[in-house]
Amino acid sequence: MQPAAHRSIQTYNLFGEAGDLPDVVHCETIAARSVLHDWTFEPHRHARLHQFLLIESGGGQARLEERDYPLAPMRVVNVPIGDVHGFSFIRGTQGWVLTIAAEVLDQVLLPSEGLRRVLSSATVVRGTAQMRATMKQIFEEFASRRFARAHILRAQTAELIGLVAREMATKGKLPDSKPDSDLFARFEALLEQHFLEHWTVSQYAQALSVTPTHLSRITRAATGHAASHVIVERLIREARRNLVYTNLPISTIAYALGFNDPAYFSRLFSGATGLSPKSFREKFCA
Repeated sequence: MQPAAHRSIQTYNLFGEAGDLPDVVHCETIAARSVLHDWTFEPHRHARLHQFLLIESGGGQARLEERDYPLAPMRVVNVPIGDVHGFSFIRGTQGWVLTIAAEVLDQVLLPSEGLRRVLSSATVVRGTAQMRATMKQIFEEFASRRFARAHILRAQTAELIGLVAREMATKGKLPDSKPDSDLFARFEALLEQHFLEHWTVSQYAQALSVTPTHLSRITRAATGHAASHVIVERLIREARRNLVYTNLPISTIAYALGFNDPAYFSRLFSGATGLSPKSFREKFCA
């Protein structure tokens, strides 16, 4: 008897995620992609994307990490970056999928407000009329090409994020305060303080009083990746943001991110995104 083949959790790079940012956000109906997959999505994760799904009609079942949730009309699914999720929809289910890049979340989620921690838990909550109206406004604005479109999309997206976080907090849908989740939160806080200094995994582990192996075990559980990958991803995310939202020379960005050699920065960026910094900027800003 042949041993069962090992199956790994897939990391899907949807909407051009590996090559460039989504257009502020990405909007798509549930049906648009579901019909291509027979209304079923195997468990997978997104490396740089946060998603909200709002069911309008129909339903099905969501698998979020290790829990199953029934889906019904006016339910909202919160899928944080890196969380494993899969769906089995009833044929003909209608609704919306809003996909938000990590860079956009960084702009709207202020550390002092506490929303990031609330939204770090994959779950299903009751949708409201206000959420539905805001989601429809986002989709309408996304489809337009009117002046100030990007600004309005960011504002509307921030509103939806707040509404979902409020519902999660009101209904007690908050992340468990486990030692492991607390450790990851402390690692994230340290990463924000020291990523420009290019701290190694060992330095973060020492600051957290754990071994490098244990730290990587925690980051794999939270994101699907080793600590070294998470550290590099934080630098790449900052680089992407600078390439898109500033006109600084690439060499200046490299130095600002703590790289002594702009050529090495370009190689690292190309390996992580599939595009050189110059090509990335040209593609997004074209």
